[in-house]
Amino acid sequence: MLLDVDGLGVSFGGLHAVQEVSFSLDRGRTLGIVGESGSGKSVTSLALLGLHLGASVTGSVRFDGQELVGAPEETLRRLRGHRMAMIFQDPLSSLHPYYTVGEQIAEAYRLHFGASRRVAKRRAVETLGEVGIPAPRERVGDHPHQFSGGMRQRVMIAMALACEPDLLVADEPTTALDVTVQAQILELIKRIQQERGLAVIMVTHDLGVIARVADQVLVMYGGRVVEQATADSLFDAPRHPYTHGLLDSLPRLDDSDDTPMRTIAGSPPSLLDPPPGCSFHPRCPHRMAVCETSLPTLAEWSPAHLAACHLGSS
Repeated sequence: MLLDVDGLGVSFGGLHAVQEVSFSLDRGRTLGIVGESGSGKSVTSLALLGLHLGASVTGSVRFDGQELVGAPEETLRRLRGHRMAMIFQDPLSSLHPYYTVGEQIAEAYRLHFGASRRVAKRRAVETLGEVGIPAPRERVGDHPHQFSGGMRQRVMIAMALACEPDLLVADEPTTALDVTVQAQILELIKRIQQERGLAVIMVTHDLGVIARVADQVLVMYGGRVVEQATADSLFDAPRHPYTHGLLDSLPRLDDSDDTPMRTIAGSPPSLLDPPPGCSFHPRCPHRMAVCETSLPTLAEWSPAHLAACHLGSS
């Protein structure tokens, strides 16, 4: 198993952003982490790479057998960008406007492999070509503002892949893109994963993206995993009312122009002052008295399909 996470918790002072997250991921597989904004998706992904400045991290994150929680910063720096890489949500703010895209791709390669500028530039050209940037030899000297949004995201992917990582974490990599470009980026990530045997974690609020790429899915709400299953099982038979709400919110082909938008009533909970019991109960159409006082545990409802809901024991 390449990545084994057990009981991961991330706190910022008295704010518990992530609690008791556990999963495993092997090479060549894709884990989707889905939920509304504030559910703990991005904090979870950042903590895996040790990008949790100012936070207290508990539990265990074992990468290829090596424990990362509590590991020295030097150990994490050797892994980040080399064996573990991340694609961030907004490439325009993640890429430095002053440096060329080639310089930014080559920087990590030189750092991890001690390569010369010439070798690192050649590697930058190679990776730009791999992710579908036309005329990479000419474009390697361009700056980020000279690329479209979709091309900037391809540059971010090239930067992540330059050092040939084993694990790729993609945090909302298609949010700002139109549907056509989104599909191209997802197909690009899938193709590179198949060619290299990458393990991929796809973090998104979009269940449509999850349906296209994921083998396993974590549904997060209020900093906790509320449902965990294979993608096929989750979409065929969702168990948690929150997952039902997310699926019902998706547009359908048979919707007419005047079909009202379907949403989950209410708002996600404040992590500074979470409600007692199940954090979803204020929004849940199936809530019972026990939901308001008792926190449900993640339990198996069917083989390899877990959900944290009192409906399973009622």
